[in-house]
Amino acid sequence: MSILFSEDQKTVHIRNASVSYVMEVVDGKYLVHRYFGKAIRAYRGCGEPHYFKRGYNTEHDCSIPNVSFDDFPFEYPIRGNGDFRIPAFAVTQESGVEFTELSFRSWKVLKGKPEIPKLPATFAGKAEAETLEIICEDPAAGIRVYLYYSVFEEKGIIARHQRVENTGNQIVSLQNVQSLSLELPARDYDFLSLYGTHAKEGNISRFSIHHGIQRIESVRGSSSPQHQPFFALMQPQTTENSGEVYGIHFIYSGNFLAQAEADQFGNVRAQIGIHPDTFCWRLAPGEVFDTPEAILNYSSQGLNGMSRNFHWLYQYHLMPDRFQGRNRPILLNSWEAMYYDVNLEKLEEQAELAKKLGVELFVLDDGWFRADNTSRTSMGDWKCNEKKLPGGIQKAAELIHGKGLQFGLWFEPEAICKSSELYQQHPDWALQVPGYQMTEGRHEYLLDLSRQEVREYLLSVLDFYLKDGTIDYVKWDMNRPLTDVNSMSLVREKKGEISHRYVLGLYEILERMTRKYPQVLIEGCSSGGARFDPGMLYYVAQNWASDNTDAFDRVQIQSGFSLIYPPIAIGSHVSITPNHQTGRSTSLNTRYQVSRLFNLGYELDLTKCTEEERSEIAGQIAEHKKERSWLQKAEFYRNETPNENYVSWLSTGKDKEECLVLIFQKFFNPLYAHGRFCLNGLNPECDYLETFSGKIYGGDELMEIGVSVPLIKEDFHVFTFHFVRESHREQSEKWY
Repeated sequence: MSILFSEDQKTVHIRNASVSYVMEVVDGKYLVHRYFGKAIRAYRGCGEPHYFKRGYNTEHDCSIPNVSFDDFPFEYPIRGNGDFRIPAFAVTQESGVEFTELSFRSWKVLKGKPEIPKLPATFAGKAEAETLEIICEDPAAGIRVYLYYSVFEEKGIIARHQRVENTGNQIVSLQNVQSLSLELPARDYDFLSLYGTHAKEGNISRFSIHHGIQRIESVRGSSSPQHQPFFALMQPQTTENSGEVYGIHFIYSGNFLAQAEADQFGNVRAQIGIHPDTFCWRLAPGEVFDTPEAILNYSSQGLNGMSRNFHWLYQYHLMPDRFQGRNRPILLNSWEAMYYDVNLEKLEEQAELAKKLGVELFVLDDGWFRADNTSRTSMGDWKCNEKKLPGGIQKAAELIHGKGLQFGLWFEPEAICKSSELYQQHPDWALQVPGYQMTEGRHEYLLDLSRQEVREYLLSVLDFYLKDGTIDYVKWDMNRPLTDVNSMSLVREKKGEISHRYVLGLYEILERMTRKYPQVLIEGCSSGGARFDPGMLYYVAQNWASDNTDAFDRVQIQSGFSLIYPPIAIGSHVSITPNHQTGRSTSLNTRYQVSRLFNLGYELDLTKCTEEERSEIAGQIAEHKKERSWLQKAEFYRNETPNENYVSWLSTGKDKEECLVLIFQKFFNPLYAHGRFCLNGLNPECDYLETFSGKIYGGDELMEIGVSVPLIKEDFHVFTFHFVRESHREQSEKWY
């Protein structure tokens, strides 16, 4: 990796073996974008646009003949100077004028990667990354903007964020501070995003970009199940394995805006950042504001190449590194077995069976603190109902530990209900707008995390349960969007800051909690995937992808999330059939196969399983324990399939010595019985033993010709292949 300056050309070239990013300073003032894509050796001005004189245009003091600011590739664009496309930055001065003009001042290289105060961000040592810091200023407005570009040692990744400093004597209001803006040359692009709803997250949307603005967003207070804070731009011919992709992801858990605009000449400007519609930040003289980090990901090897870049970055440079070398425990979650109706007898019965089957962690979900068996009571007080659990959580933990299992506990710290003691004592701690009826969601209101006293209360609750070390795992849930977004403690001038301050408050709680209790494994949840984002993954080692545990739906959900998240970050549970969410019936084997490449868990009533089913579960768990050490570090691929009736996943060790392939048949259809499934990620020069059949194939043969599957008259069937390199056969014999 390197960051190279050219004094003659006034350019800077950020480069590693995979990617190049080039900027130029025009006339010592205008910072413009010149290139982002596959790595080049050097930049010498190739591809600079030519301008022609035209009417209905603005004129500027610029050395480039006939330049038009309305299609000039500004690196960090503002509006008001003749560029009428989407802006990345907008400030209202104390006079009420909404105008800035950022001019280049300097640039320098920083070793490593700077932290972003109070915000989650990717991390890297001085030998793993370099960072370019660019300073732009508007002396008249008293604004200085620091632009940061971090390049990593290996992959096609550029991490971006900004710092805004008020260097003047007036108070200014930040109206729009996007974390990333990227200029791409005129050509055809597809726009890909992940959309959904509760229990149906992670659906892939792909369409051709047209002239104008295409956008996805969340104003729900969290990143939301409706839209992941991610989009990609790619060539129309890009596939899973070939073609260029520009992936953009936002390390943030609140309101966001992601958009791409094709201008009148076909150039494309892409941006992502905090949603300006719910944001206004008051910046006094001497104060600074840091934007959340955005990730810019380039791949010339299709969507799988983009995914491998994201997976590597998040697994080794974002998620808690203390869990990288630890096997994730196989868990049994109580929710679908008991819902709110929990008691010690049920816990003991489930734990006894779980231990016999090989489960390692028992998670007590909702219900342990409820006054009754509904979601209408007790939220916010967090006092164990000792009628349900005599001796409290301490007794429950002792019981579970006594069975040789780890113990996990469910919390929903951000919520409060009107009947709680906490609300009666501190009604002003809830988000609310005076004079208006408060809006309930799941019979709950939300606590105002922008208030320090609220954060201290929640930390005291968590400390009460975690301090004695009896809780090994926390499931952190959040089950409703933000409404009535107003803080009773913020002055009028700061009301536009509440949505962002809520997220900062959440991050402060998680930061302090994880520093004090680093050994506690946390799984993030928000009615499933409503806050599954990179910001949360900085604090939690895994996330619950969806409340929908149906195996058929989970194939789509997990395929979608696999575009951006490594399997180790995704919790996936085997549940009962017919499924509680969809009523669909699938085999126990299918439910296991859908989960085995991810963080495996079970969510069912073991007492209602037959002896044959419990025996099968025990076999699944034993098998997964043998494979999980390499699967957690494996590279994940989505194999291309001959038609939409199939989905195929593949995980291969980094040394390409072992490979597990799953092919999901959605429905029995004799017309699609003879398709071939070409594999990815193998060594074409090596031979591989397929351990189930005992046959040997060449890696090139498997990748170019592929495997075929028999005609099985069964919906939701899963075909499984396990390949081991011939030189690695001894290990495979230990497997089976």
